[in-house]
Amino acid sequence: MRWQAAPCALACLVVAGCSSPSEPDASVSQNDRFADVREKMVKEQLTSPGRDISDERVLSAMATVPRHEFVPEAYKHQAYEDHPLPIGFGQTISQPFVVAFMSEQLRPLETNRVLEIGTGSGYQAAVLSSLVKDVYSVEIIEALGDRARETLQRLGYDNVHVRIGDGFEGWPEFAPFDLIIVTCAPEQVPDPLVEQLKEGGRMIIPVGTEGSQFLYVLEKRSDRVERKAVLPVRFVPMTGGGKR
Repeated sequence: MRWQAAPCALACLVVAGCSSPSEPDASVSQNDRFADVREKMVKEQLTSPGRDISDERVLSAMATVPRHEFVPEAYKHQAYEDHPLPIGFGQTISQPFVVAFMSEQLRPLETNRVLEIGTGSGYQAAVLSSLVKDVYSVEIIEALGDRARETLQRLGYDNVHVRIGDGFEGWPEFAPFDLIIVTCAPEQVPDPLVEQLKEGGRMIIPVGTEGSQFLYVLEKRSDRVERKAVLPVRFVPMTGGGKR
């Protein structure tokens, strides 16, 4: 559900088919095969000058989570390259830098409960799963959400909970959340998400129209929401209630 950030954080909209699930033992061998490529991704895409991702926990997660398991079979050989990839249904998996940047901006703690709007492939949730206590992820495209849930369960990310629904409404049954991450762009920050953010919590969200969007970090303090623009971006629009 993502487009790209300027100058180099983007994901584009391309339709593609899905991959067949790998057997668990095949996943382990592939993880080993891709370990060096993930390390290279971290060094060249995340910690290089101009990117400067420095949170060691985020870098460790990025070096560990098997991104190739979250992309269609035809794109596995590109899984660790510096660009987004299609995952079907007109959606994409964001490029690694975007995932790392958004994760770092949240300042996650091991005790945090996170709401993610836009499960997509499940990759962002998988990265967050090792950084926080629980991830509650909402996906509006049923087939995409079901596939992400299966992948996350197969790979053992047991603290990620996926729900099919309208992300504009959040997940009120489990609110409030310490952190909220949104991977599709409404024109305004949805009120339900602000309401479900805990006092002192942080939200990272792209806001605007397709031609003009910024990634914002919001902090909720004394019932006030302070927001700061951190990156120009281009994400796909939020659907469902986000169209209102």
